[in-house]
Amino acid sequence: MKKNYHKYKIYFKSFKKLIDKFDISLITKVEKELEKFKNSNKKVFIFGNGGSASISSHVSTDLIRICKIKAVTLNESNFITCFANDYGYENWVKEALKAHSEKNDLVILISSSGESKNMINAAKYCRGRLRLITLTGFKKNNRLSKIGNINLWIDSKKYNYVENMHQLILLSVVDNLKK
Repeated sequence: MKKNYHKYKIYFKSFKKLIDKFDISLITKVEKELEKFKNSNKKVFIFGNGGSASISSHVSTDLIRICKIKAVTLNESNFITCFANDYGYENWVKEALKAHSEKNDLVILISSSGESKNMINAAKYCRGRLRLITLTGFKKNNRLSKIGNINLWIDSKKYNYVENMHQLILLSVVDNLKK
């Protein structure tokens, strides 16, 4: 039992290190950006793959319910498979944005590696059309982190660390916007 306790202590200390070295000023930029969408007709689109898709669903629900911000995530399997079939998986997010977004909407793209082709293609589509926030990890200079208006990078190569930090960051913004 004591051995397991020590492993968890180390695990949580690793999160503390990530939190301590993260640039909090970037979170305030995200908060200011999202605050513009309160009582607005503009929308916030949030996308991710796998665990990041789950984060996008959770955050968009909380933005709607708690913050009264119009948020959209298109994680329905029929939507994804239709658009992936018609446009290729690497283009389904870009095509979803073409179909549903309007100028000056906000897009949040979450990718642990920052190298997911569907996220990169969506980010390129956003240039000059939509505001873009990216959340990434792994390599500092990943392709997605070079495209957004605000880019949050987590200094870890471990999926669960990166994903948990992304969720912590976004939900802390929700909690602060609620106040």
